[in-house]
Amino acid sequence: MFTFEEAVYKDILHIDDLRIHKGSMTALIGESGTGKSTMLKLMNHLVSADKGVIRFQGTPVQDWEAVELRREAAMLSQHPVLFGDTVKENLESGCRFAGRPLPSEEQMTHSIQQYDLQKELDDDAGTLSGGEQQRLALARLTLLDPPVCLLDEPTSALDEGLEHEVMEAFIKHARKKQKTVVFVTHSRSIADAYADETMDITPFSYKGRKINE
Repeated sequence: MFTFEEAVYKDILHIDDLRIHKGSMTALIGESGTGKSTMLKLMNHLVSADKGVIRFQGTPVQDWEAVELRREAAMLSQHPVLFGDTVKENLESGCRFAGRPLPSEEQMTHSIQQYDLQKELDDDAGTLSGGEQQRLALARLTLLDPPVCLLDEPTSALDEGLEHEVMEAFIKHARKKQKTVVFVTHSRSIADAYADETMDITPFSYKGRKINE
């Protein structure tokens, strides 16, 4: 699915050899500033490696048409961007940008309930808290239904109990749909609970793997 071969990005990351397999749930964990978010951006080709090669499905990411790559491997930032005024408009926006059929109101309602977002579709999205915006963004990504999901601290604004509830719902959906998920998390308990593989990113390099027991 993704391979890194002697990939270097500035003085932030040097990844000798890394493979992320199709259908896997992979957690990136480490101290702030070690390059976890940068790794996601390299996969999505939002930034480019200075040296080496990063491949997606066997093709260097720079050889993909950018929009097509990001349809296949959609990235969710830690601080979600809102599109439109209402909850409904935000949920529809991902499909609009991707040129896909819009979800039904029933699908949208089910999606926000899945992440315990107790809002109506006509509610003003601008009034949502940070944690509610994160859950809205996860619901939007679920409706978009990309094969690969790159998540940057998707539940960081939630308390521990709700964080586990929301991640469990997302990972359960992803496994059912046989998706590939790579997620950055600050929480060792989240990584241990929901990842098939946890990668500890140390400053400047990635040299080994920790397989969850």
